[in-house]
Amino acid sequence: MENWQSRFAFLMAAIGSAVGLGNIWRFPYVCYKNGGGAFLIPYFVALFTVGIPLLIAEYSVGSIFRKSSPIAMRKISKKVEWVGWWGVFSAFFISIYYCTLMAWCLCYLFHSFGLIWQPDAGNFFFNKFLGITSSPSIIGKINIQILFALLFIWTSIFLILYKGVKSIGKVVAITVPLPTILLLILTIRGLTLPGSSTGLEFYLSPDFSKLAMPSVWLSAYAQIFFSLSLAQGIMIVYASFLKKGSDITNNAFITALADGGTAFMAGFAVFSVLGYLAYQTGLPMNEIARGGIGLAFITYPTAISKMPFMPSFFGIIFFLALLTFGIDSAFSMVEAITNGIKDKFNISREKATFIICLIGFLIGIILTGGGGIYWIEITDHFISNFALVFIGLLECLIFGYIFGGEKIRKYANEVSEIKIGRWWKFMLKIFSPIALISIAFASLIELLTEGYENYPSWSLGVGTFIQTFPELSVKK
Repeated sequence: MENWQSRFAFLMAAIGSAVGLGNIWRFPYVCYKNGGGAFLIPYFVALFTVGIPLLIAEYSVGSIFRKSSPIAMRKISKKVEWVGWWGVFSAFFISIYYCTLMAWCLCYLFHSFGLIWQPDAGNFFFNKFLGITSSPSIIGKINIQILFALLFIWTSIFLILYKGVKSIGKVVAITVPLPTILLLILTIRGLTLPGSSTGLEFYLSPDFSKLAMPSVWLSAYAQIFFSLSLAQGIMIVYASFLKKGSDITNNAFITALADGGTAFMAGFAVFSVLGYLAYQTGLPMNEIARGGIGLAFITYPTAISKMPFMPSFFGIIFFLALLTFGIDSAFSMVEAITNGIKDKFNISREKATFIICLIGFLIGIILTGGGGIYWIEITDHFISNFALVFIGLLECLIFGYIFGGEKIRKYANEVSEIKIGRWWKFMLKIFSPIALISIAFASLIELLTEGYENYPSWSLGVGTFIQTFPELSVKK
């Protein structure tokens, strides 16, 4: 039986999985959009009422059964094994487009040497780099540089995973602290730029009136849920490699708080530089501030190119930080499904890892074309807003009612420094399901009333199929 070499190795792997690209380009945007500093109130409420309770449950289940998510679910009840498969397949689909995003970051890391995206970062990204097509139905020309970058990313994941958790432990000892240090450097540089205070004020100025809006609370719960790598089988399989008697509760608190702290610090790195961009261009902050892909590949590069001192150096640091933040999350998603296949079909880790990495790369080739960005956004929207929410809901019900919330609580208390009271069982069995149902319902209403961006209805149908395909296939 494989085991982590130390508690530190487990924590670095878990934190590395939780802290990813979304901490850099999603949290700061969600924060300023939903009340600035006031958003931290619903954020931490969500962390302690849903995030940490479900994380404790996943750590406990993994530690008790010492198996991947699908097999752990099967040991709870044969009727719910498909929920475990749904989670790991969803993680695999995420890893496919996630690796494409990392391939973009790798390309931009080299582009940073000459700030090649100048003078118009938006035109360079969409037209010269992606060669974007007019519709998701048009795949477009395969970009060779992205293709080779994608091959490098998937090869790296295979080399990290095929030897097991000892190899993972050695990698995360470097790839978790390094991007945090790089992010700190970017934060310090951003704070020294003129106009940075304007950006930070825009980021953190509290608007307490927004706390009365249900959408703000829903955004907080969604951010916590998606950020902690929940419902993807990742934390269950990582916990399965813990030695018997390893701490559960304390590890969950450390993982969750490290994830939130990194996301909060990322806001300083991002908005200090956006404030400088506003200062340089004379544009208002609400026109500059954006989240997601546009922030990483258009807005931030534009700001970097206007820096007065060593702009290429800070461009390299930014994309190296994104790359190292992303790699830990990427290989954790692959690890979840690899172990599921290994446990289910009793094949070697090496063979299972090679098969999954090869399939992931081959599917990912489609995303290296000009229409790839459309499918990245569609897949991300449906899996994040629907699949993971429903899987998380089912996990709460399975852990709380079928396996037994009290059984999990007693186990966690036996091995942990921090003891959890009966409040935890209430959160797992009642509060968390209500919160997740609310998120799913709000997302569904928004989709039905407003659609998603300007995408045609047929592409949304494909997105729906993608997020339910694993469930349908394992039920047959």
